[in-house]
Amino acid sequence: MKSEFAAAVDLAWLQSQTAETAFALSPHCYVDPGLHAFERDAVFARSWQLAARAEQVAAPGDHAVAAIGGVPLVIVRDDDGELRALHNVCRHRAGPLVTCDGKGARALTCKYHGWTYSLDGALRGAPEMGRAREFDIASIRLPQVHVAQWRGLVFAALGDVPPFDSFVAGIDARLPADPSLAFAQRKSYDIACDWKVYVDNFLEGYHLPQVHPRLNALLDYRSYATELAPWFVLQSSPLDRGNALYGDGEALYYWLYPNTMLNVLPGRMQTNRVLPSGAGRCRVEFDFFYSSADRTDRAGDAAFSDLVQKEDIAICEAVQRGLASGSYEPGRLNPTREQGVWHFHELLRAAYRAAMQSERASR
Repeated sequence: MKSEFAAAVDLAWLQSQTAETAFALSPHCYVDPGLHAFERDAVFARSWQLAARAEQVAAPGDHAVAAIGGVPLVIVRDDDGELRALHNVCRHRAGPLVTCDGKGARALTCKYHGWTYSLDGALRGAPEMGRAREFDIASIRLPQVHVAQWRGLVFAALGDVPPFDSFVAGIDARLPADPSLAFAQRKSYDIACDWKVYVDNFLEGYHLPQVHPRLNALLDYRSYATELAPWFVLQSSPLDRGNALYGDGEALYYWLYPNTMLNVLPGRMQTNRVLPSGAGRCRVEFDFFYSSADRTDRAGDAAFSDLVQKEDIAICEAVQRGLASGSYEPGRLNPTREQGVWHFHELLRAAYRAAMQSERASR
């Protein structure tokens, strides 16, 4: 889809910056409805996206609904046990094949006119199409996209993306050797800020003393470290010894480009996806996982997580109002505390440049 935004924007503001001299993104990146639409293709359709939990698609016929860049998907385990990510759009007249997660399906049947597909995406039945000339059922199948399963999570991608192994390279070495964590619950938040405001906020511990006094007391701000990899950022901190909530060990906060986070603590993990829901709005979905040996007060853990999220929501919504006010001009980034933000912005600039140049070349 052609983008008026891509055609109109001067590429000069998208040039790469060094961490030591970097400025934050321009405020229009957070408030322009045209950019919000452009990002569906430039960012989300060209990146790995967290799409499901592996336990949702463990056996043949198990399936989960997802969407990437506006494209409806069904994640399904086929009859041979292969995991697939198929377009959830019937080849007849675009009806949905699956409308909710489910178990043990033998086929995928369109909810509009009943066309039926096998679990590998091949059309195997089209009611009352016998009189259609040159209609070859064998030639019709659902488009399939990239899919990968990793540490109990399923990721999918529509287009040209790095191999999944290179996307997560280096993470396994820092995570617990036993990855067996059981899903406990999901909590979701609708937030009046652009998705990038929320990601920016996640990617720096600079705000901890001001925004999260209770969380800051559990971490060691002086030892809080940020490490950069090609497609992710790791923030880590030793935990305050003897704290009753998190226990002894280390807090690991991973961000995977562009919108997935893993919060790894002793005996538990949270994943959170930041999903754009319109210009200046996003939805954040938290999934909570615990090891069978963990004795955490789960209600207390969820309550503390909720407190931290409400603190983040309040500051992110205030920042969104500041960005939209007309008062703000891009400020300098702290090269020590905000290098994760810089890395995110560099990846965004590269994605914007590539998509804009591609669109302009095709005009």
